[in-house]
Amino acid sequence: MIKKILCFFLFLNFFNYSYASVENKIINNFKKIDNISFNFKQIINDKIEEGNCVIQYPKKIYCNYDNVKKKLIVSNGNSLVIKNQAGKEYFTYPLDQTPFALILDKNLLLQKIEKLNAKFFNEKYYLFNIKNNGNFINIFFHKDSYDLIGWQTEDIYQNLVVTYIFNVKKNFNVDKKLFKLPQAH
Repeated sequence: MIKKILCFFLFLNFFNYSYASVENKIINNFKKIDNISFNFKQIINDKIEEGNCVIQYPKKIYCNYDNVKKKLIVSNGNSLVIKNQAGKEYFTYPLDQTPFALILDKNLLLQKIEKLNAKFFNEKYYLFNIKNNGNFINIFFHKDSYDLIGWQTEDIYQNLVVTYIFNVKKNFNVDKKLFKLPQAH
């Protein structure tokens, strides 16, 4: 009798693990990430920009754009700088007043995802609609790997911004100097 009960509980544990919720699989996968690097394609009002980024959790990002202006985005965890390296444009924003406040705060994302139900979208990925402090983001995870694959936000001019990420690398040694805010010239 004890063997039957033990087998029954082992079966239940296996059943529960194999049918864990999508949200739990995404959360468990995302918890393991300290940093990621990736290439991206970003669409803003039918304009396509490409480049590469490094995100170091919590709240740090470094992005180089492959465009004429050689745009650079850097966050040190408190402020976000957008600089056009080919010109003199230089903008500084408090990080918490930008959509990056959501993208770069892994703990906040995990808390929000725990309370939401994933929407299966386009038979390719899971989507979460997240709102916090006036910022809004749609965040996408791959349907099989549960990896982050992009997001959709509005920029400061209320333009729809869709970012797709690919060639993702996780948990590598990152030079902390990368997140030093660039100076205006």
